[in-house]
Parts: sequence; structure tokens; C-alpha cells
Amino acid sequence: MKKRSVLILLFALVLVLGGCNVNTKSDAVGKDAKQTPDNDKPVAETPVDIELLGMSSGEDDINIVRDQLNKNGFKVKLNIQPDYGSFKAQEEAGNYDIALSGWTTVTGNPDYAVRSLFKTGGDYSILADSEIDKLIDQAATQTPEQYVETYKQLEQSLVFDKAYIAPLYISIKSQAFNKDILNEASVRLSKSRSFAWEDVDFKDTSKRDTSPLLLTQASSTLTSLDPIKGNDGSINMINTNMYVRLINLTDDDKIIADGSLSHGFSIAEGNSEYYFILRDDINFAKITNKLAEDTGERVGADDVVFSLNRAKNKDSVPDHRTYSLHEHIKNVDIVTDISALDQVKQSGSNETVKEALEKGLDAKITALVADKNEANNKAGKYQVIKLTTTEPFPQVLNYLAHQSAGIVSKKQVESINTYDVASFDVNKDIPYGDQSTITEGSKYKNTLYASGPYILAYKNDYEAIFHKNPGYLKGTKHEPKISNVTLRFIKDADSALSALRSGEVYVNYGVPETKFDIVKSDSKLSLQNIQSNAVSYLLFNTKSRAVAKSEDLRKAVLYSINQDEILQFYNNNKFKAVSTVSPMVTTGNELTADPAKVKEFLNKYRAGAK
Repeated sequence: MKKRSVLILLFALVLVLGGCNVNTKSDAVGKDAKQTPDNDKPVAETPVDIELLGMSSGEDDINIVRDQLNKNGFKVKLNIQPDYGSFKAQEEAGNYDIALSGWTTVTGNPDYAVRSLFKTGGDYSILADSEIDKLIDQAATQTPEQYVETYKQLEQSLVFDKAYIAPLYISIKSQAFNKDILNEASVRLSKSRSFAWEDVDFKDTSKRDTSPLLLTQASSTLTSLDPIKGNDGSINMINTNMYVRLINLTDDDKIIADGSLSHGFSIAEGNSEYYFILRDDINFAKITNKLAEDTGERVGADDVVFSLNRAKNKDSVPDHRTYSLHEHIKNVDIVTDISALDQVKQSGSNETVKEALEKGLDAKITALVADKNEANNKAGKYQVIKLTTTEPFPQVLNYLAHQSAGIVSKKQVESINTYDVASFDVNKDIPYGDQSTITEGSKYKNTLYASGPYILAYKNDYEAIFHKNPGYLKGTKHEPKISNVTLRFIKDADSALSALRSGEVYVNYGVPETKFDIVKSDSKLSLQNIQSNAVSYLLFNTKSRAVAKSEDLRKAVLYSINQDEILQFYNNNKFKAVSTVSPMVTTGNELTADPAKVKEFLNKYRAGAK
């Protein structure tokens, strides 16, 4: 512990010195090389300038990477931003050579780990490489047995051949909670799915209606409460708990219908048609006088069709940030002909789709209805959705479990989004889910309709208040246990942990590995952790700077990264990574630090730059 503390202190000192422009050994060498024309040092020893962009929350990683690059012939300039918004502004302005980046595959499938990030035109992609695009699309049509080799080829091209990214590690997903207050068995930690609030319960169940569940997250600025308009840490947990989906993921990433809008689902032969039989016991909630109220409007098939069609359509809303996740959806239809279900076989089975959908139902299917108000499951009257994909694509189910596939009210959203998308005016038009409508103040006018277990009543700079949806799966095991949730905004990780220890919050979702010992030493706290689907990596600037043009320069950075040193710093509470698919697919690829290759690629870069 003492040795590790000294190491952390040393890294922090290096960061401070860099921020104050105090000359380091590398700085001195660089200046000497420029000031002495007859310098007889070999060209390979002249440091190469490179700018590393990151956030203050990633200080440890920044210092480790900087140290490794400095040792391998670089002179690193740090560009450290205080928050995600400032970081993105610098990234979009191109003020970096390499950016400390991360991605969490919250759907549990490898296509999600690459499509938005690396495919041409992807929501977060800065790449345009036809070979990468081809491999991503090829893997998407394959079964898990087939796609291992394809993802191996993708990694080879993405990391080793083109060096578009330099992998650092896979994280542990962790959370700590107050076991004196919460029932330990009710607190779930899922590999991919965000934290599920409806399952959590107090040890003293008499507190369910009188005491709120106290949680925390870093960001107080919420991207959007419209589930298709955001895919980041500010709203992932919120929208996951505000909107029900057709299906869910188990804690270990298996696809299930439990706690969803569906009783069950079936995949037809050919893997291009997907059927879902809907429940009739979920209503939308709204906020009246800052309290939750059952609207009396059922969540039904028309809402599903509306929600998924707008999810797949890039132009359905301004600033649509999740459309690429749903681009494989071709059609979404309401099935009203029972015989159509009897005429289709389930994939890999002799059963018909109708037989598969009827499993576990209290009443067999006697009628299929288009009007959600006519559905009566106890009498055998159901609604069925048929989703058709553009091509065979089994991973579509994982995307339907993502928060962006949350079901919104067709009636309510259309009544709010009356603007013309093509001429949307950010200064005049207020779209459904805009955070200003739920922020206390003169603009407060909560128009949310929630289909999930909770609804956001209001927020300020310090906290957001949620209430239980009174029309959500009432009387079932999935009805929310605790009536109210308070989400406190605590930006700093150390402060969030302090709030947990002092009883200001009951759960700290995402405890840094460096704080595990603190949690374990506190008798009232319980620590949960599993290997996550989160990968940290360096992303190269592909639009400007020398790294955008030189594979040699990018590869020199790549082979400077020593993952063994990173894991040692984190007491092996990290895992080696090659790409963002590493947590889901074992390809056999591995990145090994190689100073000789670094020197070779730097020499090639210098020769080409002359």
C-alpha cells in the first residue's frame, strides 16, 4: 500500500508540473535538439511532440500514458478538461493528437461495441474506412460461432494494421451500497444493463413509501429525456428506468422478456422476423403538481410502432444520437391475423411462432387486436408486434433492450413535437424531453409521459426527484418496491464515495478500483464487482494533425502502451484489451509493448516528414 501511495503521489506531481509548464527532462532534450544545429544525437532520440486530451477524472490514466510515451521518444503535451462537455468541445475542435476515450457496451453484443464508434457515419465515429465498414457489417449477420473470426480480422485492421485506436484496459464494473439500509438481495449489478431501480428494497420495508432511495451520478446536465436523443452517462440510467422496452437483459447479458412490455418473443426461420406478444398491464405516468399520476393511457402496440420507427429514422428528431443502433429495423407492424403466426416456424425449432409465443401465458391466444384498449390478456385477447430486419440480424434483440428503444407515448410526443424537423430552431422550439421542461424555474413545464417504473418529476443543480409510476405492472413482482428516488448530482468520485459513507446516498454506482479497500474497511458497506463491458483506449485524431496522416506515428504510440504496467498500477483490477469487443469476444489477438517497434516507426515517421 505504501509503495502504491508513493507511486500515485509521483504521478500527481508529474501532472502538476506539466500543467505549470515546468521543464521536464524530455522538455530539455527537445529544446537542446532545436537550439543546437550540430547536435550529434541520433535522429531517433529527438522527442516527437504529441498532445494528449483527457478529463481530470482520468488523471491516473493520463499520467500512466504520458509516462510510457515519454519513455519511448515522445514529448507529451497535456490538454486536461474539467468535464465531459469541455472535453467534447476540444475533441470536436481537433485540439488533440490522441484522446483518452472509453466505451461501455450496454447492450451486451459486439456489434454495439463497434458500429457507432468505427463505422463510417456512425453516431460517434470519426473514421471513414471501407474495410472496417465491411467487416462490421459482415459480423452483424453472423452467429456467435461465425463472428469470432470476423471480429479478429476487424481488430487486426482497426488496431494493428491502421492503428486507429490504442487499447488500454477492460474495467471492472462495481458498486457499493449501504447494507444496513438496503436489502442486499435486492441490489443488482448487471454486466451491461444500467442500474435497475424497481428491484431495490429497504431492509425495513415500512420505509418504502416514506423514505426515498438515495442515489448519485456525476452529471447534472441531462442530454435529453427523449430516449433516442441521448446515449451517455447523463441519461443512460435515468432513461433506462423511465421507459419500458420490448425486452430486457439479465445481469449476465441474456435476452429475456421479464420486466418488459412483452410476455415473450419468438424469432422466425431466417432470423429476419421477430415477434413480440405484449402485456396489457402497463400505463403511462405523467406529472401533476410535481407528483406522479396514472394517465389511464395504456402502453400498446401503436406506441411500439411509433417508438421504433422514430428510433431507426435519422431525421425523426433533431440531433438524433442513437439511429445507427436501429438501422437494421426495416418494418414494425401490428399483427392481427392469428393464422399468420401458425404459418411461420420458429428459428431452429419445429414449433410455430404462435406456439412459442403462447408459452407461459395464463390464457392462450384467441384474438389479436389492433386497438390497445381492446386487449384483454386474461380473456386471450393480445397485441402482437412483428419486427422485420433489413437482413438476418440476431443482434437486433440486444439493441431492443437498450434504453434508446424505450417506448414513448405516440399521442404525447406528437402533441409536443409539433415543429418541422428540417427548420428546427433551438432558440424557439422546445422538443419532448428537453431538460429545461423539468428543471425548476420559470421554464418548468413537465410534459413527460413515462412507460417505465419511474418518472422524473423535477430537477435542479443538486438533485433530481423521481416518483413511482402508479400504472407500472401493479401487483406483479416487477412493481417498484420504493415509491420515490432522489438522484443526487455529485461530480467528484471521492465526494460520491464520502456521501455513501456518511449516509447521504445509499448506492455508489461505479466505485473506482483504487477505492475498493476503503469500501471493504467500512462495516456498513457492501462491494459488488464483475468484469464489465467497458474498455478504455486512446483515440487518434483522424482529421487533422500528423497522426491523421501517418500510420507510422500512430503505431509508434500503439507499441508504447504497456498494459502490464497499467494492470500493476490498478492492483490487477483491470483486464487486458485489444478493442472494444474484447469483453464479449475472445479473438486471440493481444497487444504487446515493443520499444524496438516504437523506434522503428518513429524513424519511418521522421523520414517521411522531412
